[in-house]
Amino acid sequence: MNDLSRRGIRAERTIKPPPEDTPRVKPMRAGPFGVLDIGSTKIACLIGRAESDGRLRALGFGWQKGRGVKAGGIVDLDEAERAIRAAVGAAEDMADMRLKSVVVNLSCGQPESRLFNVQWPVDGRAVTAEDVKRVVREARYRALAEGRETIHSLPLSFSTDETPGVTDPRGLYCDTLSAQLHVIDAGNTALRTLAACLSRCELDISALVSSPMASGLATLVGDERELGATVVDMGGGTTSLAVFAEGQLLHTSQVPIGGIHVTGDVARMLSTSIAHAERLKALYGNVQGSPDDDREFLPVPQVGEDEQQMVNFPRSMLISAIRPRMEEIFELVRDRLETAGLGRAGGNRVVLTGGGSQLGGVREMAAQMLERNVRLGKPTALIGLPDSAMAPNFATLAGLLAFAVGDGQTMHDIDFDEERSFGWFGRFVNFLKDRV
Repeated sequence: MNDLSRRGIRAERTIKPPPEDTPRVKPMRAGPFGVLDIGSTKIACLIGRAESDGRLRALGFGWQKGRGVKAGGIVDLDEAERAIRAAVGAAEDMADMRLKSVVVNLSCGQPESRLFNVQWPVDGRAVTAEDVKRVVREARYRALAEGRETIHSLPLSFSTDETPGVTDPRGLYCDTLSAQLHVIDAGNTALRTLAACLSRCELDISALVSSPMASGLATLVGDERELGATVVDMGGGTTSLAVFAEGQLLHTSQVPIGGIHVTGDVARMLSTSIAHAERLKALYGNVQGSPDDDREFLPVPQVGEDEQQMVNFPRSMLISAIRPRMEEIFELVRDRLETAGLGRAGGNRVVLTGGGSQLGGVREMAAQMLERNVRLGKPTALIGLPDSAMAPNFATLAGLLAFAVGDGQTMHDIDFDEERSFGWFGRFVNFLKDRV
């Protein structure tokens, strides 16, 4: 066999597709990192790192029942501080390390999502990293609103003169650099309260990450991010959604209704306590009725009476309390998607996650009301994490760790956040560091 033939064989072997179980590309940062999910029903902390093969490993994990938090925002500093300290302390003890800063989810301050088109003169020279940073800075300046603080400025795509679809324009020559950016901001006062609470817990905020964005990083597969998919995170106090396409986050929104409101409806209709209503919802709840529901009776303790004295209610009453609120949630989600003006950019795929997605019949209801293909999403497996923490209600937590190691970040070698120290939120955090 001649040399050319041998080279041909070697070339053929080189282009063979990798096996399906090949690990993903190694993340940009190894860690360890601490991440904190502050929700209305639970507060969870995870300490983890990236392995050499790109997989994520959990080093420590802790969670507490949500206290002092309502609709994603802190309403009682003392209660929230105690819950955060307990969750973080459990994770630190398991990991045998102490955290100084954490990546935190953003669900407070009524976050809003907007798209901006920015042009920057380059005058025929090569585009530099400073040009890219100036484009991002200009988008932040345009997004400035009284009482609001920019959290994310995500470059979606660039154009160099008449050439669109540029992922990274550095080194390309052009007269004008154009960019489309996705900006997410939130109310200043809610962010100040969040920063103050974490300072009381002796923790700094290393980054704020939109909650639905984190859920998407944890539950979507690569093809869904590219072809388009909408993540609907059904939390306790809120339901949030994120639209992904072409590997980018295009839109986020939030509905101020969640599982807590469903539980409240059950408690009022059956005249029982919130704790018993939550138990009934988890064990027997469904959004789809059946002919046997009128013949199946559930023993329900009444508020203010001896718990040994039960009143029997047909299961159909439980379903009639759950269904209207779930329909309202999906109606609001559908309205948010229609008013976003994205059309079918988010594809024909919906991924449900969060604690509310585990209710029976939710997938079928979502498919009918949203008129899209729907699947249930669980967080990507993390090495060393207990099975109980791999449920959909921990998707945001897993996504925060993925973000911390570099997933979902555009041009990660450019520090787009260095100018944030001049913003109100950055100055306030620095003040807390110096004074608290």
